[in-house]
Amino acid sequence: MTAQPSIQPLDSRDHGGGLDAAINRFGGARADWVDLSTGINPEHYPIPSLEPQDWTALPDHAAQDAIISAARAFWSVPDGAAILPAPGASALIARIPALMRPATVRIERPTYNEHAAAFAAHGWTVADRGPAEACVLVHPNNPDGRLWSAADADAPLVVIDESFCDVAPDQSLVHLAERPGRIVLKSFGKFWGLAGLRLGFAIARPATIARLGALLGPWPVSGPALRIGAAALRDADWAAATRARLVRDSARLDAIMTARGASVAGGTTLFRLYRVDAAAAWQDRLARGRVWSRIFPYSTTFLRLGLPPADRWDQLEAAL
Repeated sequence: MTAQPSIQPLDSRDHGGGLDAAINRFGGARADWVDLSTGINPEHYPIPSLEPQDWTALPDHAAQDAIISAARAFWSVPDGAAILPAPGASALIARIPALMRPATVRIERPTYNEHAAAFAAHGWTVADRGPAEACVLVHPNNPDGRLWSAADADAPLVVIDESFCDVAPDQSLVHLAERPGRIVLKSFGKFWGLAGLRLGFAIARPATIARLGALLGPWPVSGPALRIGAAALRDADWAAATRARLVRDSARLDAIMTARGASVAGGTTLFRLYRVDAAAAWQDRLARGRVWSRIFPYSTTFLRLGLPPADRWDQLEAAL
């Protein structure tokens, strides 16, 4: 087994975003740039009207029950599992390692690095292979889009991070959530394009959800997030239309990139991973056209792009 480094400072972890740093380096105003370094849907869910009490009152049980009911229906959550709304999937990722005494967690790389950082912060040994007391499956994986199966959930504690699985609901492993030691995570910011809302969900057996809820404390999710999230989860027509659009747009992006010499290395319909000759040089070239992309410290050839907004495709092509 290969041990990974221990705790990294929050501001040094490898993530998408960081547009301010790109602006400082390459110039321009924020409005000039299109940020393709994340996998956030560029056409977000239309925000519904809010009530004054969404802002002025502590969230009540009715608001919690409404979003849990909507989430159960949207994700076909099994009856034996409970649902915990949270202020973003990252808040859950940071707390899950506290559910067990530190041991060894298996996290195969490359993948989203917050899981390893969270387990390391709680004293766990992080390995990329071999037997372990816990394992993390990012499903589909970020950045390569790899899909896992139920057979891969082979540790006493299994975290199944489905932050990007709403583009492929038929691939979801949410049915495992009623089994002991299985926790399925859902992110609201990616598919619905409302990352600033800070809303995520844990789905697991009721006893596990109760322990996670105690770690989050009372009123973890804001009133506006509860109302907007419930409305979005009930809007099956918007979700279906969005999935169809993402398929078309990701195919369009692949055509643009492969015509310029890149090859498709994986991804989902929210983000695409390409293999190029020199990723840093591609990122610099795109940045000179005010397009921000994602490269990785462990690869000189991987370049990841999200989808442009409808009115910024020409800017991407010009930057290339």
